[in-house]
Amino acid sequence: MGDAAVLERAAPRRRDADATRAAILEAAKAQFARSGYDHTGLRDIAAAAGCDVALIKRYFGGKEGLFTEALKASFHPDRLKAWDRATFPRDVAAMMAGSPHAAEAQTQSFQFLLRAATSPTTAPLLNVAVQERFLAPIGEWLGGDEAAARARVLAAVFIGFLVERLIREAPLTGREREVFVERAAATFETVLK
Repeated sequence: MGDAAVLERAAPRRRDADATRAAILEAAKAQFARSGYDHTGLRDIAAAAGCDVALIKRYFGGKEGLFTEALKASFHPDRLKAWDRATFPRDVAAMMAGSPHAAEAQTQSFQFLLRAATSPTTAPLLNVAVQERFLAPIGEWLGGDEAAARARVLAAVFIGFLVERLIREAPLTGREREVFVERAAATFETVLK
């Protein structure tokens, strides 16, 4: 074996902590979405992320810490800032009439949240994350009187439409799509008031 090969083997491998942490979070979101908290092990997540379980413990403190961070990473409150309130009802209605497979990452996040909501272990963690990273930003975006209550109603309506889109499996077409978009947009307009 040459000197270069010996030096290469002896030199510690460079680590990219941010990339590893991001890979762990992505693997955790996928595993928790697929199997739920109770049926997901740290070894499963480590294998999917291509790292050692010790790194999960180092970066996140354990399964609950990782779950909490993955939960927070599933919400994107900054996206609200990009929505134009004037076009929001029709834009969201058209999105809900579309294919459930158009936004796979959002679908995976939603499945992760649904699984979290059904577990007695994770439901309290989900409640905190929903309040901080979903309902509060929606309330700020809505503004005005009774913003917190209106945010809760908007979230409930949005989630209902999202579930309908997920179980439909195909985009709506023709007259059914037209009626759906018209009525869904009217529903969102009402909720925004």
